[in-house]
Amino acid sequence: MSESKTEVLVGGIVLAVAIGFLIYAGKTTGMTRAGDEYTLNASFRSADGVSIGTDVRLAGVKVGRVADIVLDPGTYRAKAVFTVQDNIEVPDDSAVAISSEGLLGGNYVEIMPGGSPFYFEPGDEIEFTQGSVSLVSLLMKFVSGGSEDGAAQ
Repeated sequence: MSESKTEVLVGGIVLAVAIGFLIYAGKTTGMTRAGDEYTLNASFRSADGVSIGTDVRLAGVKVGRVADIVLDPGTYRAKAVFTVQDNIEVPDDSAVAISSEGLLGGNYVEIMPGGSPFYFEPGDEIEFTQGSVSLVSLLMKFVSGGSEDGAAQ
């Protein structure tokens, strides 16, 4: 009988640890909602490395995530919809860039705040954007001596 109680106790502890791990993993990966959010839009020439769920950061702090990214067939630009926490007001002259965490790190969307006293409303589009920079194209320019077409001069 005591062996059965021990098995139930150990099983309960394992189950509690597993639930705690799932909650922790959900919070750190952004799978759970941290609170109320609003959406903003931006259009990029190149959105390499950005997908649904990619972090949106301001001053290095995660403030949202990419909710959707599609190709605009009229402009051939990547249109991204991303969320920002409700308690963060983004000035209406801010810029958005796709930045890299390093040579081997992933990409994220970075909000570079402006100085305007007016703020974006939910659903507004940020006009000042900078797309991602391809490491391969940078290396090719370096190897070819910096010429645009890749031919040596």
